[in-house]
Order: sequence, then C-alpha cells, then structure tokens
Amino acid sequence: DLLARIIYGGRVSFFAGLAISFFSLIVGTVIGSVAGFYGGKIDQILMRFVDIFMAVPAIFLAMAIVTALGAGVVNLVIAFVVCDIPRYSRIVRSSTLSLRNMEYVEAAKSCGTSNLRIILKHIIPNGLGPVLVQATISVGVAILCISSLGFLGLGISPPTPEWGTLLADNRNYIRYYPYLGVLPGIAIILTVMCVNFIGDGLRDALDPKMKK
Repeated sequence: DLLARIIYGGRVSFFAGLAISFFSLIVGTVIGSVAGFYGGKIDQILMRFVDIFMAVPAIFLAMAIVTALGAGVVNLVIAFVVCDIPRYSRIVRSSTLSLRNMEYVEAAKSCGTSNLRIILKHIIPNGLGPVLVQATISVGVAILCISSLGFLGLGISPPTPEWGTLLADNRNYIRYYPYLGVLPGIAIILTVMCVNFIGDGLRDALDPKMKK
C-alpha cells in the first residue's frame, strides 16, 4: 500500500527533521553563546573547530558519519546534528557579540550577576529570533538531506518506509507505473514548501522592521 507507506514515511522524516533541528539548536546555541560572550582564546578555539566542520560539505560529512555508524534513524540524526551545529554556532555567536555590550548586560554585571546567568537569562533569550527562523528552515533542509541519503541507500534501512527509500525502491518501475515515484516526490515537495513558508512567516513576525 503506497499511501500507507508514504504516510508512515512522513512520520519518520518529520521526527528525524525535528530531532536534527532541536539538538543542533541546543548544542549550537551553547557553543555560540560561550564563544561570543567570553571571546579571546575560548572564541578562537571553538570557532576553529567550527571552521573545520564547515570546510567539509555537509552531505559528504553526513555520508561519512552514517557509513561509520551504520544505517538507522538515530545514526542519521547524529550525522546531521554534527553537520548543522557549526551553522547555529555562527549565528548565535554573531548575535551574542552584538548583545554582550548592551546596557542591560552591563547592568547585570554591575549587580554581581554570574556569567552563566547572564548568558541564560539575557543573551540567549534576546538573540533567539534569527536562530528560531534558521531552525524552522533547517527542518525542511534536513528532510531533503534524509531523503537524499535514503535514495542513495545510506539512509534508514528497510523495511522502515522513508520517502527517499521509496523513490529508490520504485525507480525501476517508474517508467511503467509513474505514480510510484511521483507521489513520494510530491510528499517531499509539499512538506519542504510548508516548512519553508512557516520559516518565512516566523522571520517576518520576529523582524521589528516588518511590523507596522
């Protein structure tokens, strides 16, 4: 039943995409906020590690990690989390650099507030706007990447249905039964479009220049 497999594959793709964005957001926010707030050698060391990972194309790095760890949803999530952390770290670091010299941060320091509390209560909440937009858009990108690895045979192993795996399994029959490839492709396109529209809406809602 192709419809049942597409619907169940949507559960797998959504879970993996949301898990990738969530864990990448958490780890990237921690790294970026610490690097941007403290600066100096801590910033240099953390950002050099980030640059190393960003120098490798994400899809190739994910393929290497999945090949080393093996197929499966958890290993797929780990691979793409490692690939997405540098992007979040850079965004959070740039926000932290602009926020650490604000008046309310200086006031908190003058009151004897600890650095950890300043980061958690002042820096991160005020710099989450661009990060949330990136996290929403990254869900669609993650679904596309998961489908790509599934099509290449490096994604979620059968018999668990996944949209990319469905395309790969049915590619020999697409010439005679086109719906076998068209329907999973439509599911991928519509899902990624909807997630991107949500990200655009969040960007407009969180941008003060867009508010009248």
